[in-house]
Amino acid sequence: MTANLSDVEAAALAAVDEVTIARVLLELLAVPSVTGSAAESELQHILAGHLERLDLDVDLWSMNVPELRAHPDFPGSEAPREEAWGLVGSTGNGGDGPTLILQGHVDVVPPGDRAQWAGDPFVARCAGDVVHARGACDMKAGVAAVLAALAAIRDAGAELRGRVAAHFVVSEEDGGLGAFGTLQRGHTGDACIITEPTSATLVTANAGALTFRIEVPGKATHGSTRYAGVSALDAYLPIHRALGRLEAARNVDPHPLMAEYPIPYPLSVGTVRSGDWASSVPDLLVAEGRLGVRLGEDPSQACTELETCVAEACADDAWLRDHPATVTWPGGQFASGRLPAGHPLAVAVGGAHAEVTGSHRPHEHGAPYGSDLRLYCTAGIPTVQYGPGDVRLAHGPREQVHLAEVATVTRSLVLAALRTVGTK
Repeated sequence: MTANLSDVEAAALAAVDEVTIARVLLELLAVPSVTGSAAESELQHILAGHLERLDLDVDLWSMNVPELRAHPDFPGSEAPREEAWGLVGSTGNGGDGPTLILQGHVDVVPPGDRAQWAGDPFVARCAGDVVHARGACDMKAGVAAVLAALAAIRDAGAELRGRVAAHFVVSEEDGGLGAFGTLQRGHTGDACIITEPTSATLVTANAGALTFRIEVPGKATHGSTRYAGVSALDAYLPIHRALGRLEAARNVDPHPLMAEYPIPYPLSVGTVRSGDWASSVPDLLVAEGRLGVRLGEDPSQACTELETCVAEACADDAWLRDHPATVTWPGGQFASGRLPAGHPLAVAVGGAHAEVTGSHRPHEHGAPYGSDLRLYCTAGIPTVQYGPGDVRLAHGPREQVHLAEVATVTRSLVLAALRTVGTK
């Protein structure tokens, strides 16, 4: 670690408590806060208690979900829910300095096939420095790092010129209702760090992702006389091949921030449902998936390209020409987002990481998935992603995080926060 630290910075870094980081992370992982579940709300109340014990100004509120859904800029959602809770904790008005937001989402995706897990997905298993559980890297380790950074700043007695605010949000996994509602409530800032899993690299841009549904008609008949009908499954196949060609075309000459990925803007069909009886020719197929949105691309243009692709595939098919498939856009709708080129936030976070680790500045790149980054950027808040964990392990049965990486990210957040908001 560099010796070029102020007394306040040195004291705050020394106050980072690695034992408490591990304890808090295990506490958060024990709550099965799947998107839209009651446990998601439960975790928000648990986190509110943590923020109150840090002597922060805390705003915990029940969001008006119908009102948010009716907003013309609502980002979409997929999981059914009865409620959504917002939570913000702030260091208060320190003076005339800027406000830095440290943001993390509390919801996790379902565990999937539990037989593929080595144990209960919501009972953390520790193997040395590694913690395994659903949500370990995506992104409860990042939430724990935010809490630990705020605790270290408080314990060091730092007097801030500006403010540091924690935004803990729900519903990130299915569209971003929580972040959208938090911003609509008026909780804004001058810069934002989202502690999504980036393997401690610096993500300054996100591609977008749009959920689509394609319904393909067929003609039902008895399976023994299938020649008298048209299988919706067979009818879908030329559309699927056309989608593959569209993906290839949309990934020609990607933005430099995305060029490291084999497929920067994936088009993936995630579910295919067809038929309701084994000896019947299926008369409907429903395919749902996600369409990657290029950096800077208007999501409506991406929608048009997919709709045109499907329409052209139908026009070239004898059955679909007169019985075309339909395309709709349910669920989460993630636009792309990007930190303005040359913005000092990237310098602050990257420099903090380099000083804490005694190494080089972290690799700067874009990410091929959607996140809350685009909502904060759209609100005029420059935003980066920097957090512990490997995103390639997120959403899978091997999800894990290294505690040493959580501690490194915590110290980097401390240093970046102090230098962004300033001290007296």
